[in-house]
Amino acid sequence: MGYDEGTLLGLLAALGGGLLVGAERERRKGVGPTRGVAGLRTYTLAALLGAVAAMLGTPALLLAGAGLLALVAIGYLRSREHDPGLTSEIALLLVFLLGALALHAAQFAAALFVLVTIVLAGKQRMHRFVRQVLSERELRDALILAASVLIVLPLLSERAIDPFGVLSPRKLWLLAVLVMAINAAGYIALRAFGPALGLPLSGLTGGFVSSTATIAGMGQRAREQAALLPACVAGAMLANVSTVVQLAIILAVLDHALLARVMPALVAAGAVAALAAGAVGWRMRGTRGLAAPLPAGRAFRFEQALLFAAIVAVALLFGAWLHRWLGDAGAVAALAAAGFADAHAAAVSAGQLSASGELGVAAAASAVLAAFGSNSLLKVGAAATGGRRYAMPLIVAIVLMNVAAWLAFALVP
Repeated sequence: MGYDEGTLLGLLAALGGGLLVGAERERRKGVGPTRGVAGLRTYTLAALLGAVAAMLGTPALLLAGAGLLALVAIGYLRSREHDPGLTSEIALLLVFLLGALALHAAQFAAALFVLVTIVLAGKQRMHRFVRQVLSERELRDALILAASVLIVLPLLSERAIDPFGVLSPRKLWLLAVLVMAINAAGYIALRAFGPALGLPLSGLTGGFVSSTATIAGMGQRAREQAALLPACVAGAMLANVSTVVQLAIILAVLDHALLARVMPALVAAGAVAALAAGAVGWRMRGTRGLAAPLPAGRAFRFEQALLFAAIVAVALLFGAWLHRWLGDAGAVAALAAAGFADAHAAAVSAGQLSASGELGVAAAASAVLAAFGSNSLLKVGAAATGGRRYAMPLIVAIVLMNVAAWLAFALVP
């Protein structure tokens, strides 16, 4: 049996990982007759036991694993009256297996040791989040999202089902899942952090759900509480940053060439929105202690994700048909019109058409910016609901965003 550098690295990974997990468990072990069955030394030795057993071969590994399992079972039977949980016992077995894994994949095993320690150390926060922050409705939404990814998505075909070759069931569903995931991420971030970070965070995270709705909601709050006007304006402007980020994510998934062509325009538009929010940010010092209420409703709406996919499908078919009929100009006009309903749906359509070769990259990029501009008109209407003092800076910022986007698109090839 050779003891090369890889073997030594594996032993060190097992030793370090066992010490790391063991240190965390030692802090929760307790004292006296009711203390836990394993602490720092036990977890360290279990990791080394797994590594040494892996060195000796499969029979030794099976024998050591069976012995450790028996000891864990005995320890659980002794402690189950005051600690019915199985976390420490499962962690001990996992440390043993990771110690064995370290002999073959030291870096991967070390990463898993760290992950296990993070999960163990985050007990209080994880329990608080699940029991106090995460609602029953949000949990159901999480299950819907998980089922959409793990059950429905693998069953769908990649092959196009339309005469133009642009409608792939798997890609359409993937885009619906992407919408649900982005919306849920923004919603849960706000729920997890709470209202203490204030209206700008509400605007930024709410923008991932719907920037137009966020602008309208901020306007309503600005009407009701005039003292919060600067914070509401900043939050609404940051919602536009979320729109730009979503567009970049969607295009990154669909067509890297299109993203590269549009990226300067997106960066320019996002920079204008961020600078506009910063320009009014100093006026928030007097209202920083105030906070927006937690959002009511759901992390995402499944029917809205399906509607998004339907809009994409219709826009894809319409754009492909117009392109066959009128060339690139017809497709750009169709996607610009689709932007009134949803700029992201229009961007998805442009990305799909570009990726499939139905539309050139330059024409698809123009369509994305045209849809961004048409959707901005809806945001102007939403801003008007907050009154003149709320709407005017937002309208100026929205106009400057579009001007900056088109200038960057024209000047940066």
